Amino acid sequence: MSSRRTVSLITLGCARNEVDSEELAARLEAAGWQTDDDNPDVVVVNTCGFIDSAKKDSIDTLLAAADSGAKVVAAGCMAERYGAQLADALPEATVISFDDYAEIGQRLDDVLAGRPLVPHSPRDRRTLLPITPVERSAARAHIPGHGDALPEGVAPASGPRTLRKRLTGGPVASLKLASGCDRRCTFCAIPAFRGSYISRRPEDLLAEAAWLADQGVKELVLVSENSTSYGKDLGDLRALEKLLPRLAATEGIERIRVSYLQPAELRPGLLDVIASTEKVAPYFDLSFQHASGTVLRRMRRFGDPKRFLDLLAQIRERAPEAGIRSNFIVGFPGETQEEFEELMGFLEEARLDVIGVFGYSDEEGTEAYGFEGKLDQDVIDERVATLTELAEELTAQRAEERIGTELEVLIEEDLGDGGYEGRAAHQGPEVDGAVTVQGIGLVPGQIVQAVAVDSEGVDLIARIKAVT
Repeated sequence: MSSRRTVSLITLGCARNEVDSEELAARLEAAGWQTDDDNPDVVVVNTCGFIDSAKKDSIDTLLAAADSGAKVVAAGCMAERYGAQLADALPEATVISFDDYAEIGQRLDDVLAGRPLVPHSPRDRRTLLPITPVERSAARAHIPGHGDALPEGVAPASGPRTLRKRLTGGPVASLKLASGCDRRCTFCAIPAFRGSYISRRPEDLLAEAAWLADQGVKELVLVSENSTSYGKDLGDLRALEKLLPRLAATEGIERIRVSYLQPAELRPGLLDVIASTEKVAPYFDLSFQHASGTVLRRMRRFGDPKRFLDLLAQIRERAPEAGIRSNFIVGFPGETQEEFEELMGFLEEARLDVIGVFGYSDEEGTEAYGFEGKLDQDVIDERVATLTELAEELTAQRAEERIGTELEVLIEEDLGDGGYEGRAAHQGPEVDGAVTVQGIGLVPGQIVQAVAVDSEGVDLIARIKAVT
């Protein structure tokens, strides 16, 4: 085998997967592998296994990678969820588990040498950790993206102690707070293949934040399956309130953004910290999923329009210009026309900046998979189209409301001809709108003070007042 072994990592799905891929990249570098996207020996596809469309995208990507002539490895959520079943259906790829991540270099050596690997049988990863959250830190189970130590005697070939290698540049990076989920939403399979909730320790997060700042990162996006549960397994339900000011004090970091907040767990103290801490963006990524109380109960979730509107009022009382986004599932089993209209009525009052709309899809292994009252696909499609049209109208109106307001814009991209694209505090990366400004000599990572002068859909056009 050649001493020079090259690998390309392709990441699909959410920001949490991006962090996992960067852990894999660091482990592979420590094992002597080099990243090469042009002519790799092995392509590792970090798959998504959340919903049907994501699984199809993962399979298409694996097949395209195989067509390149490289060896192909399926990692990530879909690989973990289906294991041997995926390996049988897709012989073009070698399927690995999260448990293989700690020895990923050796696994890829086996793949390159043609040594067969026995694919794993899927199991409920919640069984790998104690039921009691505070007992989980002593358990031994590999948690992707948590930066577990390298094997004894192995040190990174270069770089800091943080077990992470950035695969993309830019001034924004995700920082994983925790993995897994203890909630039992009837539509969601994630807890079964991601496992129970386990937080990363504050000291590890602070060290990784400092490392990212040294890499030129200006904004940290805190990600997990449920950020409001951070610290429950560390014995401190206020751990996130305490962590945010410490992260914001990291030299070089200019903005902290928290994502994946559960409305039912959003405590007043956490609201206060997000709304008032310097360098913490007043940004609330709320997992509503629906607004009808009866639908939410069938989803095994909590809330109704009044409770949600009260929460939004509390947020805006503390931070009038806060950015607020959420996702919604339509066509859930048994959803009536009245329940759907209740959701539309809520959205008309909520004034959200971003609204994601998804049609319900059956996921094997979930409680809802066995529910009666499944809606015909054409009904689901019609409701998705109706709600999407309403969402586009409402979010465009919300953007118009921001015309004339002052914005702190983090420049992310030079568009050429004096145009630059960035994001204000109320806009999350990739999934939300953006701000376009005109300037001279700006560079990604700079922050400019600007005033919104126009809008195009959810995007804003702004005039620069000052450069930080």
